[in-house]
Amino acid sequence: MNIPNLFTYIRIFLIPAIVVVFYIPGKFGHILATIIFAGAALTDWVDGYLARNLNQSTKFGAFLDPVADKLIVSIALILVVAELGKAYIAIPAAVIIGREIVISALREWMADIGKRTSVAVSYIGKIKTVLQMLAVGLLLLYCPKCAAGYKYLIFGLAFLYLAAGMTLWSMYMYIKAAWPDLTKSD
Repeated sequence: MNIPNLFTYIRIFLIPAIVVVFYIPGKFGHILATIIFAGAALTDWVDGYLARNLNQSTKFGAFLDPVADKLIVSIALILVVAELGKAYIAIPAAVIIGREIVISALREWMADIGKRTSVAVSYIGKIKTVLQMLAVGLLLLYCPKCAAGYKYLIFGLAFLYLAAGMTLWSMYMYIKAAWPDLTKSD
């Protein structure tokens, strides 16, 4: 156990809190869920920064950090899709969650054949994560039953579609890198 991994654990343990407070009636639940989500998103940056600067990178941390990111984004997207129930939000959410499943499977397979570094996290993946965090934070803040807040929906959707675009682009880049191995005859 080290400090960066502790921040990753905190991010995972905050997921149920986001779900619970999101369902508090009125805008207060949305505001509180957004604050918790933002704090959790900040721990993603903090744990990476500390791991690099304190030289505390571990194999377990390298495994757990992206899992925590995928869990928090996926679960928050599910909350937003469930509340809004519209195709315009479900489609980019499905693209984002679906991509995470595909790339996780691809990374696992590439690791099995000894080529894990071919599909290592890229700069595009980092940008995608930032866009997803911004989109999800804004969409959690939007309260459809409240009188105001449409600006959060509009900006949240804009960032969500940008994130979905980056998601598809990064998936293309990973698959392109793995393609020679994927199509190689046995």
